[in-house]
Amino acid sequence: MNINEYLTPYKLNRPIFSGDGLPESYRKQAVDCPFVFYHNDKFYMMHVGFDGKGYQTALNTSENLIDWQYETTIFKRTEGEESWDAVGIAGMWILKENDMQNLPRLKKYAGRYWMIYHSYPGEGYESGPAEIGLAYTDDERLHNWRRCEKPILSWRDGNEWEKGGLYKGCLIESKSKFYLFYNAKNTKEWLWNEQIGLATSDNLLDWVRFNDNPIIKNTQNGWDSAFCADPFILKNKEKWIMYYYGFNGENAQEGIAFSDDLISWDKYPNPILKIGGENTIDSIHAHKPSVLMFNQVLYHFYTAVGYPPANAGTVNFIPELGYEESRTITLATSQPI
Repeated sequence: MNINEYLTPYKLNRPIFSGDGLPESYRKQAVDCPFVFYHNDKFYMMHVGFDGKGYQTALNTSENLIDWQYETTIFKRTEGEESWDAVGIAGMWILKENDMQNLPRLKKYAGRYWMIYHSYPGEGYESGPAEIGLAYTDDERLHNWRRCEKPILSWRDGNEWEKGGLYKGCLIESKSKFYLFYNAKNTKEWLWNEQIGLATSDNLLDWVRFNDNPIIKNTQNGWDSAFCADPFILKNKEKWIMYYYGFNGENAQEGIAFSDDLISWDKYPNPILKIGGENTIDSIHAHKPSVLMFNQVLYHFYTAVGYPPANAGTVNFIPELGYEESRTITLATSQPI
């Protein structure tokens, strides 16, 4: 299996976007989950921020993919509401073109742009079992979105491997059919297992799970033995490529898998983007991919997690793990830039 054209060995080794530590900021403690696309003649980065209470979703813009400016927060916390997604909203994926050789431009369905997001029911860091929702807009600025009233996919009617909650959706349209890839965990108790599943739809509203889920499984005693998570899918000619991350209970690193039909996937056996050394910005985790090609260079955005103060970002505390971390967004490329 030749994977050389998909590798991004040149790390920037510094954050391109971080938490800001400001008391009322959506990103007081951390930023996470980059999703980079091209729209209105510039690059956008949708991402989530964590303020100690929950996730909120914002947009950055860039002309060169290196220097990013905050633009707006598109999903803020809705204090006092009784809705299932009132505590926080993590925007994950907007329907877009998937050809790796072209810019990732947004695409419309039924005259609108469509977004997959998820939400946790409790306050705190990813507290409780999350569910997946759908939002849409016809606002070309992408500032104003409407959310469907109920989740489109939930752990409540899922199988045992997803009873702990559903996360990080990846929305693909192929041959007039929609494919929703998602990761789910089997329990709320640490250390749980996360794996990647698939649901399909003809209209974006009604979804049917694939019978043989999960489609990307944990490897026993492997680098992805605990988690296979956060799928990011592109197409190169007739081949589908899935970047994802694996976690072995200690470190998260990026991997890759291949498919001819979006159903059957072959995993490459080793991580393709590894953690850094001691005191680097990604000494704990290098994970949560967003990949695009620009000027024949692959840009691989990911969330870097290291120990403070090496990450030059704000401090975030993870209760399950019992330590402080610094979580920022950074970049690796296929060529030096």
